Amino acid sequence: MTPREQTAAPVVLYVCADRAGRASSEATQRAEAEGQAFAQERGLTITEVVTDTYGESDPVRRSGWRRVRQLAQTGDVTAVLVRWPSVIAPECASDLRHREAAWLRDHGVRVQYTWAPLSSKSSEAG
Repeated sequence: MTPREQTAAPVVLYVCADRAGRASSEATQRAEAEGQAFAQERGLTITEVVTDTYGESDPVRRSGWRRVRQLAQTGDVTAVLVRWPSVIAPECASDLRHREAAWLRDHGVRVQYTWAPLSSKSSEAG
């Protein structure tokens, strides 16, 4: 790690990819670019980009989200960047999203939204 990276807050960028599994879809690329710009504007360092495919409502059943939890649990990140709340769990399963946001907060990690209309909001209410 360079001295500059050591001073910047470490974060993980979490992206849900298309169901078809095309890792470089336009939506995925847009989410990654948006996350990178968001981090750069705020002096954050993305230490890892973690992706999952859409489809599973419960985040802890996705391998990528389990990786996010691992990074939070070990203290390797201060925040999780996501494009919008439904990336964590769909609206029909908002209780799961709130559960995960609360779990992250309990580990000193906040959720930050990278999509401009939501970017002023921090973690979800538990």
